Amino acid sequence: MLERWLAGAPGLDPACRPFAQGSPVGGFELEAWLVTPQGDPAPINSAYLEAVNDPLVVPELAQFNVEINSRPQVLTGLALRQFQQELGQTWDRCCQVAEHLQAGLMMIGILPTVQQKQLTLEMISPRKRYLALNEQILNLHRREQSQAIPSLGLDIEGPAGRLRVTHPDIMLEAATTSFQIHLQVAPHQAARYFNASLIASAPLVALAANSPYLFGHDLWAETRIPLFEQALDGPPPPSPTHCPRVTFGQGYVQGSLMELFWENLHRYPVVLPQRLATSPSELAHLRLHNGTIWRWNRPLIGLDPVPHLRIEQRVAAAGPTLPDMIANAAFYFGLVQALGSQPVPPEQELSFAQCRANFYTAARFGLEAPITWLKGWQGSLRQLLLEELIPQAEAGLVQLDLAPSDIQEYLGILRARVESGQNGATWQRRYVARHGKDMQQLTCAYWERQRQGQPVHTWDLS
Repeated sequence: MLERWLAGAPGLDPACRPFAQGSPVGGFELEAWLVTPQGDPAPINSAYLEAVNDPLVVPELAQFNVEINSRPQVLTGLALRQFQQELGQTWDRCCQVAEHLQAGLMMIGILPTVQQKQLTLEMISPRKRYLALNEQILNLHRREQSQAIPSLGLDIEGPAGRLRVTHPDIMLEAATTSFQIHLQVAPHQAARYFNASLIASAPLVALAANSPYLFGHDLWAETRIPLFEQALDGPPPPSPTHCPRVTFGQGYVQGSLMELFWENLHRYPVVLPQRLATSPSELAHLRLHNGTIWRWNRPLIGLDPVPHLRIEQRVAAAGPTLPDMIANAAFYFGLVQALGSQPVPPEQELSFAQCRANFYTAARFGLEAPITWLKGWQGSLRQLLLEELIPQAEAGLVQLDLAPSDIQEYLGILRARVESGQNGATWQRRYVARHGKDMQQLTCAYWERQRQGQPVHTWDLS
């Protein structure tokens, strides 16, 4: 079935079928935590979503998570400021609804107070898709492990120790919340921009790192990365027959995003088989299957109503504040524009193996990561950001004709963050170093500063 979709579905092949053209378009998805007044997970998303009653606010895997979506905007003029204004209005209203339910809303990569015993199937959102996904992922592991009761789990090493746990289902994934950035591109640009997005993943994950703690353990600057990978694929080393469904990928795209959809077909078993009574032009089976493969940079096909191609960049953590996240998005849009349009493709100057190694090094060590960049340049990621990447992102935003005042404001937030060395992960670690490892106290102090709305590089440790 899927092979027929790939071979003959109208609108799929950018080389010969109609896809949306035009200027780049941006958007995002923000995953957030519902919490009690004490900062613990609050499993109330059914009542909460009914009270919010907004099509842009939807459930996530666990009953204590929700997702807030933006409306897409052409990346020109005042788009960045409009993104913040729209998200701010939605966020404020969502927080008010939570307060009426004696709860709150937080944006953070991993909630420090979440405990493994809370990540159970009793906490899964009541949607058939989530239950079916859990069942089918476990079935895959049963076949690979040749055992009736497979177990997933974690094995993550941090600066002061190691976290090893087993888990009976996929609910560990629910401990991860992201700020996923979307970039719609024209077909003739898609391969170059996708590769640029892969290369940009390392600096972006370090800038946005906001997840150092899991179950009280200090692990990676962005622990969300190994947590999400191992929640669905198990701890390393993987089974020899297992193809990771959460992955940085197998290589650069050579000519078309079509290569990734063929890879979906040939490498990944279908886990949500359905008969869908839709027109072939809607590509429903292809999109359903693609939604069960979580590349950190994922190709997407949307319909509005003309098919369009977009890149979903999944490496940034949620939070710490609205200005921080829009600054992260500005950096991403600008750097991908700059890298994707430079005369010599950057993928010719950085091997994919090194690109992937940069990503995991940056996720582990954050802004202090040692990095190997284009043409073999080596040094600290902080130095690279200040001397080359933020200026490149600025040039890319200028190419897109975004408002100069917005470019200066949002990239100014990033410069200050890098100069101070304080992103969300660093602030959490500094706070714990001063006050001790009390996850409740850390969460409440973080939440208080988040509600004040000032970028994380300005947060104090009192």
